[in-house]
Amino acid sequence: MSIAKKPLESNDFPVNADGKKIKKQDGTPIAGTDDPAVAEDVADRLNDDEARREEDKWSA
Repeated sequence: MSIAKKPLESNDFPVNADGKKIKKQDGTPIAGTDDPAVAEDVADRLNDDEARREEDKWSA
């Protein structure tokens, strides 16, 4: 699997775990893992981080 070359944009979120792959909203794979549980954890962490970043933009 190729690795995404560009940073994620806010419209890419939320990302989803699909088995061992992590995908953007449009279904484009952005990362892969050896374990589906790790993919789910990484997707959750990315989504939480983006939610905090968006919240910080509005509270500033």
